[in-house]
Amino acid sequence: MSIATTNQPTPNNFTELGLIQPLLARLTEMKYQQPTPIQAQAIPSVLARRDLIAGANTGSGKTAAFALPLLQYLHKIKTTKHNNNDGNYVTGLVLVPTRELAKQVADSIKSYAVHFNGAIKTVAVFGGVSANTQMLALRGGTDILVATPGRLLDLISSNAIKLDNVKTLILDEADRMLSLGFTEELASLLALMPKQKQTLLFSATFPEQVKALTLDLLNDPVEIQLQSADSSTLVQRVFTVNKGQKTALLAHLIKQHKWQQSLIFVNAKNACNHLADKLSKRGITAEVFHGDKGQGARTRVLDAFKAGEIQVLIATDIAARGLDIEKLPVVINFDLPRSPADYMHRIGRSGRAGEVGLALSIIDHEDYHHFNVIEKKNKLRLEREQVAGFETIEFEKDVFSSTNKPVAKPEGSGKKKRKNKQQVNADIWLGNV
Repeated sequence: MSIATTNQPTPNNFTELGLIQPLLARLTEMKYQQPTPIQAQAIPSVLARRDLIAGANTGSGKTAAFALPLLQYLHKIKTTKHNNNDGNYVTGLVLVPTRELAKQVADSIKSYAVHFNGAIKTVAVFGGVSANTQMLALRGGTDILVATPGRLLDLISSNAIKLDNVKTLILDEADRMLSLGFTEELASLLALMPKQKQTLLFSATFPEQVKALTLDLLNDPVEIQLQSADSSTLVQRVFTVNKGQKTALLAHLIKQHKWQQSLIFVNAKNACNHLADKLSKRGITAEVFHGDKGQGARTRVLDAFKAGEIQVLIATDIAARGLDIEKLPVVINFDLPRSPADYMHRIGRSGRAGEVGLALSIIDHEDYHHFNVIEKKNKLRLEREQVAGFETIEFEKDVFSSTNKPVAKPEGSGKKKRKNKQQVNADIWLGNV
């Protein structure tokens, strides 16, 4: 199977993309002035009913890139064809990896569809809340269903919904949906859908091993690749620190720069609570966000953080995928992500939609090797920096050696490096100049 690649110029407005008036009117109300590159390239292909694999940075407008043409297609078939669907049908199915993303995507679709006056029904289903409420919402079927795979399979087993009429399947955060954790569930769902359907894959990252899995899903797809590790609005910095001083440095940075919002990533649920306790002892109140919290608590915490009512949020990677937190100033990797691809998803919570953002990683010598792997996989090279008062012994550059030894840096040795433009911008952002 061949993969076509599109490289169309960005239109000046949404009218040139062939969108209909109800959608154009809503985009005007929402102050969407010009399509982003992913919207400009994806929307015409989706309207043409092509299969698609689309990679673009987080915060680049991927939801609108699939939601707008999907709504237009559904409006067309509902007004020009007799509806032969049975009572528990779904026409457009969007699969996502997390509960929060399911709600966010469904809310966005409903917002875009305001001027259809309720003619297109959208429902979100996910775990952690009552299945009975979701079954009631699905009565009579739905035009668009946004779902996490596990809850969707539960609803299918209860005969609340069928997938035999799906016309469009969308995998949002497709690399995660095609990963090992969702393989069996996705295979079960695909077996219940028609073979003849449009399939769209959207993600910020598409590792090669995941890309190979897409060949069986797609039919003569258009490929759009707009990912870039170099974003002019997101400054990335790496601070080195001695082992055991990460928390002290983190608390120092939060207090020094008085960030109104900071999202801090760790790798485990118990690490969230542990770090929150340690910050509390240093006079910093933090909330936690992880899978052991009930869905109601997760929703309240996330809504409060988005509203600016919580200054520091410590989260596992359930917060790394797709969540849109408007104007989030800083994301901090307290623990490095286990997967190099997740690094880009994490830092993409800041610097969204052209806003200025800052992504910090705090590493000690045990993290050096893994951070080099992250850089290599994401085609990055970031300078290792130190914070005054938290200087560390510099380690040998041979990170692949198992005998790294601390090397004292002679006082006054070496030339002072000239800062590049991004570092100057970062200093201004951090208030260092």
